Amino acid sequence: MISLKQLHYALAIEKTLHFKKAAEACNVSQSALSTAITEFEKQLGITVFERNNKQVLVTNKGQLILNKAKKVKLELDELLQIAQSDKQPFASPMTLGVIPTIGPYLLPKVLPEVRKQHPSFKLKIIEDQSHVLVEKVRTGEIDAAILALPYPIDGLMSFNFWQEDFYWVCHKDECPDKVQEISSDELEIDKLMLLKDGHCLKEHALAACDLRNKKQDTDFDSASLHTLIQMVAGKLGTTLVPQMALDQLTYNESEIRAIHLNEPGPHRTIALVIRPNYVRTDELTMLQGIFTEQLTKKCSLA
Repeated sequence: MISLKQLHYALAIEKTLHFKKAAEACNVSQSALSTAITEFEKQLGITVFERNNKQVLVTNKGQLILNKAKKVKLELDELLQIAQSDKQPFASPMTLGVIPTIGPYLLPKVLPEVRKQHPSFKLKIIEDQSHVLVEKVRTGEIDAAILALPYPIDGLMSFNFWQEDFYWVCHKDECPDKVQEISSDELEIDKLMLLKDGHCLKEHALAACDLRNKKQDTDFDSASLHTLIQMVAGKLGTTLVPQMALDQLTYNESEIRAIHLNEPGPHRTIALVIRPNYVRTDELTMLQGIFTEQLTKKCSLA
């Protein structure tokens, strides 16, 4: 009979395409993992993995088996979560994914309160791009993902907990005098620096300014909002920053100003994204409430 342990090992190999790395991830010896996989393939009567000294490949039939194995693992995880659901909230560990343009600015504002209210809660955070986190939610590899919407999450559910606008950040010597609001028509597009393609924050900023079809001539883009702020401080251009990140990005930066982007908003929505059949929705609703409360306290602007 095929065991759950064998499925676990097989999925680890699929992920790493390396027997040694898979064994390390599963905290077993390589020989034990290899023996289990050999028996797994013998019981199935097919070769799941083609392997030699250089590489590991998944066969076509093997991929069909592994796709089924993922569904079995997901159902088992949800079965265990149901068994835990009658216990006190946050009695079981939880893994949340978060994108890089949210994590550094959201987590310091909300996690201290989560820890205060639920001191024994074991929360694991992983950071990755939106498309990676969406796939991890679908496969059950993580419990939920914190994403900026709009973003394609077909088949998944979202718990919105924050909405915000963008602010135009410029060097004080290059900002209009006594201006508290600015429209996209007033921005100098050639000086606007944004994140690299692939970041949803860039897409949201372009959408907020209705600039998706306009060519930017700047030769600079970045994977980091902190880098963009330093470039602004050096009078190399301007950028757009979400409200949530303003306090951290502009702290100790006396040479720059932040001016609200006066375009229809909210410019982006922050949400917890889950599978429709996820069984710990009550706990996520509690997190949603904590997140909203803390952001309202700490992100309000005069």
